[in-house]
Amino acid sequence: MTHDIHLHHITRVEGHGNIVLNVRKGRIEELRLEIVESPRFFEVMLKGRRFDEAPHITSRICGICAISHTTASIKACEMALGIMPSTETVLLRKILVNAEILQSHILHIYLLVAPNFFGVGSIIPMAGSHPEVVKRALRLKKAANEVCRILVGRHVHPVGISIGGFTRVPSKNDLGEVMRTLEAVVPDMEETVALFKDLEMPKFDRPTRYVSLHEDGEYALYGGMLYSTDGPPVYPIDYKEFITEEVIEYSTAKHARSGGESIMVGALARVNNNYDVLRSEAKWAAKELGLRVRCVNPFMNNLAQVVESVHAIHDSLNLLDDIAGRDLRCGKEDGMKVSAGRGVGVVEAPRGTLYHDYEIDENGTITAVNCIIPTAQNLANIEEDIRALVPEILDLPRKEIEQRLEVLVRAYDPCISCSTHFLEVKFVG
Repeated sequence: MTHDIHLHHITRVEGHGNIVLNVRKGRIEELRLEIVESPRFFEVMLKGRRFDEAPHITSRICGICAISHTTASIKACEMALGIMPSTETVLLRKILVNAEILQSHILHIYLLVAPNFFGVGSIIPMAGSHPEVVKRALRLKKAANEVCRILVGRHVHPVGISIGGFTRVPSKNDLGEVMRTLEAVVPDMEETVALFKDLEMPKFDRPTRYVSLHEDGEYALYGGMLYSTDGPPVYPIDYKEFITEEVIEYSTAKHARSGGESIMVGALARVNNNYDVLRSEAKWAAKELGLRVRCVNPFMNNLAQVVESVHAIHDSLNLLDDIAGRDLRCGKEDGMKVSAGRGVGVVEAPRGTLYHDYEIDENGTITAVNCIIPTAQNLANIEEDIRALVPEILDLPRKEIEQRLEVLVRAYDPCISCSTHFLEVKFVG
């Protein structure tokens, strides 16, 4: 069996990536997942800037995960400067992270994944053949974006979330509007579970090291310890002992490993590592969808995203109930005392664990930066999955092999553009 497969470009993913696969006599001779986006240079951009500019700059890394990057950046700055945000500030940030999880997962499972199961090339034909499905997707995504608009002005590049608090404290009316917005889409989320319950994911199992945040008693998205299926938890400040990066010759994005092994981050990793503390409604969804932990089928990441979407809605409603009885002490901190320090901010972005690491001098200037993006952490594992999957599908027609490989990569929900900002620029005179 001989195949030379060059997929340029992988469809229905954010950004541009290629698969190069050469098989001779049933044996893989060459396999590359090439990331061909131009480098972004965000880490270099931050050097020499004031610390309070970092959240605004890094929110531009991604229009889908702008809340995650802003929040990780803010947490890094707060740790470096010794700022402790109020309980109410943290609760509101958790609602924002939930909203971003919801809008991103809905975008992926409906607009990028669902067309494959309906036998069409994009969401556009579905608007004619399955209009209610498309309308449901748009309602859910709009609701998540509305939560961010109400709390911080907008979702894409938020303006209201700040170091130490919020530039504008949400009113009781604002919180009531957020609650009504989320309650209104609970039926749509239940219909989403019903839809994906009837869609059969490809069969493929490969044991993997799953990495995520973990916190006792809480489904960890905003904070917690770094956790993997093999090894003790690690404090975020010590992340370099937990995760390593390497430059890949054929890719503009690094690969990441933990304990010397490729890793998977994202919805399936989080569900596997934190299933016990999911909201009961999300556990119901997992049961309906046939998602059992510990699941080792990467295609099931799509269903884990559905489960997390259910969790995001109901967890936010629970957080709003908690906030209702509190005075909102979450105004922006003025006159921050600046001192030299280092801070590491870690959150769970929709696609997995996101790291921002800053060093700040006594003048408040950023002197060193490291960011590790979820998609970059998944790339080595995607290659290993392809390596294991190919022998199982070599008897299929070439077109079906190509389609199955695309579906596998797409299941990880890669945000390729965000992962390509790793280079250090040097000028030689």
